[in-house]
Amino acid sequence: MKSRLLLENGDAVEGCGFGAKGISVGEIVFSTSMTGYTEALTDPSYAGQILVWTHPMVGCYGVPTKAHNYCGVPLNYESDKIQVEGFVISELPPPNHYLSIYDLNTWLLKNGVPGMYKVDTRALVKKLRERGVMMSVLAVFPEDEEVSWDELEKKLRTATRYDLINFAHIVSPKNIVVHEPLTKPVATIAVLDCGLKYGILRWLLRYGFKVIRYPCWAKASELLDNSNGIVVSNGPGNPAVLVDQIRTVREIVESGKPVLGICLGLQLISLSLGAKIYKLRYGHRGPNKGVVDVLTGKSYITTQNHGYAVDHRSLVESDLILWFSNIDDKSVEGVIHKKLPVIATQFHPEGGPGPHDTTWVFEMFKKMVLNHGGS
Repeated sequence: MKSRLLLENGDAVEGCGFGAKGISVGEIVFSTSMTGYTEALTDPSYAGQILVWTHPMVGCYGVPTKAHNYCGVPLNYESDKIQVEGFVISELPPPNHYLSIYDLNTWLLKNGVPGMYKVDTRALVKKLRERGVMMSVLAVFPEDEEVSWDELEKKLRTATRYDLINFAHIVSPKNIVVHEPLTKPVATIAVLDCGLKYGILRWLLRYGFKVIRYPCWAKASELLDNSNGIVVSNGPGNPAVLVDQIRTVREIVESGKPVLGICLGLQLISLSLGAKIYKLRYGHRGPNKGVVDVLTGKSYITTQNHGYAVDHRSLVESDLILWFSNIDDKSVEGVIHKKLPVIATQFHPEGGPGPHDTTWVFEMFKKMVLNHGGS
């Protein structure tokens, strides 16, 4: 199959197609990860986006079986399906791994997601770093069913922009989902699930929590009445469009129960308390992002996947103080409430995939729950 990629600024790329035949529109972003493509492709935070992978060879270890799990939660997946709109890579080698059940091409085909390879992805990423993320359209088609550039341009011009779509409602579970740890629960955690990664869920279960995931439209009273602590999850899209969730999060924060926000969760907590957000030029996506704990001076390498950030100047208007800062661009990577048991990180402490330098954040949250969860 053939493939064509058209960017909002007019740049056009041709390559070979794999996965599913079709046309997808989405915001084009990139990741600097070397491994972890199964986790990235199933990460709900990538919903609505076409992902470019900078590492030259993708698919070497195939697609692992979901039977490899912890407490029934698959170990190499971040949700039950591929979440990206499209996948752009350089080379597509055959897989060789004992856990692999099929190759990357078959997996994308099963999930109805188009892919593109034989592309200079690093040259493409250089354009994105200079211009910033933008809308794009990806087409995969047989050679005898050619899709014209004019058709792609029209598709791109008439598509709804990424920033205007409420993706949290799309990726959130439709019903309440309960997960039990291997031993007697130490406490019960309610999750406002705007696109929870399985990696976060697995760490909560490892720390002995019973986890109840609520749809992102759940009321604050539902989460507070049935838990000892709350997690406001990661998720895709522009946090500013989640007006109802911002109101809910404010009620949760003001309840006095322990709260942990991760990625989108940090942004929702910050917005609920009067801070402001802005869109990053090309986002932070990859497992090698350095942050510094401004309270201790210690530095950590973290996994990140976000396109928006909190304006640090606006924190003075809230009840939050800066906790972590990005080493590269000084953007906000963590906040702590001045009075209440509320902490939040912009990075992913579970490191799925990536380093486990900051998994102690979950232990810190556990101590908060055990000390304040009954209040």
